[in-house]
Amino acid sequence: MTTDTTTKDATPDATAPGQVVLDARGVTMRFGGLTAVRNVDLTVNSGEIVGLIGPNGAGKTTFFNCLTGLYVPTEGEVRYKGNVLPPKSFKVTAAGIARTFQNIRLFSNMTVLENVLVGRHTRTKEGFWSAVLRGPGFHRAEAASRERAMELLEFVGLAAKAEHLARNLPYGEQRKLEIARALASEPGLLLLDEPTAGMNPQETRTTEELVFAIRDKGIAVLVIEHDMRFIFNLCDRVAVLVQGEKLVEGDSATVQGDERVIAAYLGEPFEDAPGDAEVAEVEAAEAQAEAQTDAAPGKENDR
Repeated sequence: MTTDTTTKDATPDATAPGQVVLDARGVTMRFGGLTAVRNVDLTVNSGEIVGLIGPNGAGKTTFFNCLTGLYVPTEGEVRYKGNVLPPKSFKVTAAGIARTFQNIRLFSNMTVLENVLVGRHTRTKEGFWSAVLRGPGFHRAEAASRERAMELLEFVGLAAKAEHLARNLPYGEQRKLEIARALASEPGLLLLDEPTAGMNPQETRTTEELVFAIRDKGIAVLVIEHDMRFIFNLCDRVAVLVQGEKLVEGDSATVQGDERVIAAYLGEPFEDAPGDAEVAEVEAAEAQAEAQTDAAPGKENDR
């Protein structure tokens, strides 16, 4: 196991309240002749929880993939705390952005604790020879890493199941474990892709409380979700994507009262709204690109 360079008190670097953490400018993503995301601007400030909503095929996950280095945007740029992010997902994680996935991506044959320890890899420095020689420094760092991992499991309510195999956890707890693994990289910004998908109301409420607790630790949050009650209760601001374009952004009242948003969710056409065929084409292109990303050599390590 890799060793740790942080202590249990390590936290993301102090960020002044209201400082811009994420600044995405003009992000566009094309797959051949199809445009899945078109000229999207979005900022997330420290201390904020920002929601990203939209109908199926709106480009939400594709936009997330552009923010986290899984895709290289065709146009535009993404900055984290003023620095342009490199087009590699492991480098984005090292910079301070972590994410979860719409489809849970745990190491199912590893224990709960081992999954969180994997998330520490961007915060370790011990190399091959240190691991082979296993000197005192290696053991101290490894112990610190395990201690921090256990703290995160306690935080999400899974400490008692540290030695359980990840595949044996109930669905809702697997979601919590994925969040704990993301937090293990000590991010300043956490991206959550449909964190309550498939959950019952009690699990959804628990997740809401967990996200608030994460924000209270100084970590900004950007979340995709289809549960409108969850998103409007949770978020300071909400942005709406329709056919890859940002339709509106504002507080919950502003977004819920926008007639274009209501029309998009009811399936009613509005001016310049895409047709069903266009939506289906973009969904197919996104799915194909996702499959190619998953199959690319070394991509599992990027995550």
